[in-house]
Amino acid sequence: MKILGIDMGSKRIGVAISDALGITAQGLSILERQKDEDLFEELRKIVSKEAVKEIVVGLPLNMNGSYGPQAKDAISFTDTLKQRFDIPIKLWDERMSTMQVERIMIDAGTSRSKRKKKIDKLAAQVILQSYLNAQAGNR
Repeated sequence: MKILGIDMGSKRIGVAISDALGITAQGLSILERQKDEDLFEELRKIVSKEAVKEIVVGLPLNMNGSYGPQAKDAISFTDTLKQRFDIPIKLWDERMSTMQVERIMIDAGTSRSKRKKKIDKLAAQVILQSYLNAQAGNR
C-alpha cells in the first residue's frame, strides 16, 4: 500500500511516496503553490498514477506543541484534501523536519541554491519516513 507524504510550504509543497510495502519513503516531486485547483489536480494525478491509498500531511507545530499560522494552514489544507479524496488523510507532527534536512544538506556541502531546490521534497521524505517508522512499531 503506497502512502503519499506532503510537506506544506508557503511557496512550494514537497511530495514523497512510500514503497508498496510501506517501509521506505522516497522524495517524489516539488509542486509550486499557485491556484488550489491546479495543486489538487496535480495531487490527484499522483494519487491515481501511483495507486496511493493514504496521504500524510506534515503538521508544523511550534516547539511547545501549540498551533501557529503554518500549522493552521496545514490543517485547512488537510480538511480540503479530505473533501476531495476518498482515502485516509492524516496529519503528522513534523517539528524540525525541514531544519533536520537543511542541517544534513549543509553538512554534506550542498550549496544554498541546491538546498533551496531540494529541501521541500526531502522534508516530505523525512515526514513520511517518520510516519512509516511509527506504523512499523505499531504492527
